[in-house]
Amino acid sequence: MTSVTLSASPSGNGFQAKVSYSNGVSISSAEAFPSKAEAIAAAAVKMLTMPDRLERFDLPEWQD
Repeated sequence: MTSVTLSASPSGNGFQAKVSYSNGVSISSAEAFPSKAEAIAAAAVKMLTMPDRLERFDLPEWQD
């Protein structure tokens, strides 16, 4: 199954955002955010700035 996961994990005095794709690739933010909600929102914005990664899900050679 193809999936994208947005998450937040503790980092310093806040939370670090992370975008994880089902093919094993993940991208984490360099900065920490004050709340989990802000970190997850930042991960969503980051994901939307890279539409090519989402478009790859529709390619015939995509392997789950």
